Amino acid sequence: MARYIGKETSRVDGVAKVTGKAKYAAEFQVPNVAYGFVVLGTATKGAIKTIDTSEAERSPGVVRVFTHLNAPRLGPKESTETAPPRANQPERDKSFRALQSPKIVFNRQPVALVVAETYEQARHAARLVKVTYDTEPHMTDTEAVRNRGRYPGQGDPTKPRGNPTEALRTAPVKVEAEYRIPIEHHNPMEPHAAIAVWEGDKLTIFDKTQGVYSVRQHLASSFDIPEANVNVVAPFIGGAFGSSLRPNYYPALTAMAARELKRPVKLVYTRTHMFTGHGYRPYTIQKVALGADWSGKLTATVHEAVHNTSSFEQFSDGTTNFTRQVYACPNLDTPLKITDTDLNTPTWMRAPGAVSGMFALECAMDELSYALKIDPMELRLINYAETDPDSGKPFSSKALRECYRLGAEKFGWKNRNPEPRSMRDGRLLVGWGMATGVWGAWQGPSSASLILRADGTARVRTAATDIGPGTYTVVAIIAAEFLGIPPDRVQVELGESKLPYAPT
Repeated sequence: MARYIGKETSRVDGVAKVTGKAKYAAEFQVPNVAYGFVVLGTATKGAIKTIDTSEAERSPGVVRVFTHLNAPRLGPKESTETAPPRANQPERDKSFRALQSPKIVFNRQPVALVVAETYEQARHAARLVKVTYDTEPHMTDTEAVRNRGRYPGQGDPTKPRGNPTEALRTAPVKVEAEYRIPIEHHNPMEPHAAIAVWEGDKLTIFDKTQGVYSVRQHLASSFDIPEANVNVVAPFIGGAFGSSLRPNYYPALTAMAARELKRPVKLVYTRTHMFTGHGYRPYTIQKVALGADWSGKLTATVHEAVHNTSSFEQFSDGTTNFTRQVYACPNLDTPLKITDTDLNTPTWMRAPGAVSGMFALECAMDELSYALKIDPMELRLINYAETDPDSGKPFSSKALRECYRLGAEKFGWKNRNPEPRSMRDGRLLVGWGMATGVWGAWQGPSSASLILRADGTARVRTAATDIGPGTYTVVAIIAAEFLGIPPDRVQVELGESKLPYAPT
């Protein structure tokens, strides 16, 4: 019987976090550090016409102002990054490189980096940089370009299952609806930050990242140095929600400034930078058509989606992928397209694709339950998928039916009245609903090193990062379980690229 796994356990890093001992990216102390502040552009599309940094350069404490005119060119994008909705498959590094040309491809694009002796001096001088633009007509409205959608280039478009068009045409009961999710921004408690330190051609960078190995790869290709010369340190992450899964533009920018100035540089985003500095959940338009017989059994599902990407990078979050596995439906189609906009590139955000796609599908399922006069939970049980509908393979584990039962029991679902405006709490109208959410449990190669000491203590080291869910504690209790020692006798080290590889 397990002693620690599956049992209630206090966070092993809890005291460190509440006392300030846990160090986040911007909190590491480095001698002789200078401070960077990113100047954001005010045009959406076009090119920088003039950029005047003279007043900023004369401002007290300013060390240098970097622009596209004096910033060194970064190396080719030869590295890769992982794509969570496609089971962590590698794809080309799409990350935006700042200050590489006068071209403007999105509003609030970085146009300069001011480095000064203090943060306050850098921030003040950043306001003195004057920029003019040759602007071009721009498009930021996904609705206006939805008909220009194209299939993403990563992999082949998904194929229909059965004959959904004919099945929908002949379905006794049909529901068709269109749904939208506007752009959503990550804004976790800890803003993005980096401190870059060079020693010769070796770089150490303290960064807020969910993947130290991918940032290492990105920086090595940016500066044309061996990956072994880059060490990325990220022991604690103050929330990320996908915003730090891919390399963002600021680590390379910080490292570039540090190399040019031959001294450490720290760069921390403000809340303003957080809205255009790393991506967002894309604006998504979805059309869902469901067909069913009168017993509630689905006969057809057509789930179409289009979402925006940028004009310079291709991004898809796989909006409709999860629709294929949720319900047992013999006829299904899930086409997904992307369309270019003059915005910065979207990125992974908190169950990317699944949140947007399941929102639309589950809304349509609710509409169908009312059309059929069948309880929403009962409709989902009628269409419960016992095996994967695409492959026919059994699930490694699935407890969704038990989830439904327990949720209904705890919530008192049997007391729900489906009639609109029928339930009240005093003067307040009360609505009860339910929905299914899905996310993958992908696995990838991972490694760790373990030292068991003669005094009965152990040390486990791995490059995995802890973004808040308790990785330190999980690693400690797994080690404790199999070593036969208490968790408080296990020291865990995470989040550094010199440690054994672990996926994001």
